Amino acid sequence: MSEITHNASDVFGISRDLPLNYVTRPTADDFLIENLTRDKHLVIYGSSKQGKTSLRKHCLNSDDYIVVHCSNKWSISDLNSAILKKAGFEVTQSTAKTVSGKSKILAKIKASVFGVGAEAGTEQERQTSESTTTHPLELDPEDVNDIINCLNQITFNKYIVLEDFHYLSTEAQKDFSVALKAFHEESPYCFIIIGVWLEENRLTVYNGDLTGRVVSIDADLWKEHELQQVISDGEAMLNVSFTDDFKDHLIQNCFGSVYIVQESCYQCCQRYGVNRTHSGDVLSIGSEEDASEIVEGVVNLQTGRFNSFITQFSDGFQTTELQMHRWLLHPVLTSNIENLKTGIRYSDIRKDLMGHHPAGKELNPGNITQALQSTASLQAKKEIKPIILDYDQTNLRLNVVDTGFLIWLNKQDRDELLALAGVDEETNN
Repeated sequence: MSEITHNASDVFGISRDLPLNYVTRPTADDFLIENLTRDKHLVIYGSSKQGKTSLRKHCLNSDDYIVVHCSNKWSISDLNSAILKKAGFEVTQSTAKTVSGKSKILAKIKASVFGVGAEAGTEQERQTSESTTTHPLELDPEDVNDIINCLNQITFNKYIVLEDFHYLSTEAQKDFSVALKAFHEESPYCFIIIGVWLEENRLTVYNGDLTGRVVSIDADLWKEHELQQVISDGEAMLNVSFTDDFKDHLIQNCFGSVYIVQESCYQCCQRYGVNRTHSGDVLSIGSEEDASEIVEGVVNLQTGRFNSFITQFSDGFQTTELQMHRWLLHPVLTSNIENLKTGIRYSDIRKDLMGHHPAGKELNPGNITQALQSTASLQAKKEIKPIILDYDQTNLRLNVVDTGFLIWLNKQDRDELLALAGVDEETNN
């Protein structure tokens, strides 16, 4: 028995801090640590709730980085301004204009950055189409060179973490992918970008010049023995033992989701009255029936969110004649779970749509591709969090990046979901 008493909620389940039963993985933790000193940008990617943020927190000290949480409403200007704010600047809008006619920003260095009692400033001159103006750190928020110069003023020396990068519009992601090359070549600053997708080369697809300048870390893969260790480490801390039937059923039906494992173990502890480390002999808890009921219950808590995703995604950005996003749901809602786990190939999507879409074989493949490439940005605009679908432009696959959706879908009446999406036969006859 552990000599230290732990709360069950600090061991299992989802918490703001690192779970006490955090398990390191060679393919994620070790690989990330190996690449921290290579002066390259790092991309941590994977499905929702697979431990991407915990990986970052585990491998870096909190004073080694600043964190910027991306918003779906941000442009490249907003992102750069947010970076400066987190780095220690006070940012306000300037009356001067950039050469493109947009407003500049005025950045003042906070006194706390230098440890003195007054604000410090630096002058920077930039010629515009209207006039020549001189202000403390007056800059173009779209110009990566200005951002680098700003950070140089305070001898900035931390990693810059961009959480939820996938929420940015596709345009903003592409713009920042271009800026990353300049950050790599013209500055010592390194970014750690965290996003929900399953595509290893997402940023190099947006900017081929990033090849060799970016290292991608796959945080999605959890091997069976690693999930088993998550459970066994938690058991030791709480002085409990889940039955083999419980653990076997949970591992077989979690679809590799560490979130499902963590939350199911927590719910099982609650079911048996284990709120903290059990005193006395090891307490045996759980059964196969418990595991089945709990996993289904954990997933069903998100039924409202999944139904909302289907209705909102089917509406698309606006009403159009082809309603492509609506029809993209048809192959998703009719595919078997194994195909969804590996991603639906573009060729299969095209075949499905030409067989079911009202336009039939007259459907332009370009419309299909355009809709697929905007799946993430549509969900960001609709504020669907976390996102559920993402298109891998490298391997031409539509991926489900929320494992809970797969488990939930496996238990649903597909005909009802097709009707909800508006792509059932009765609706379109």
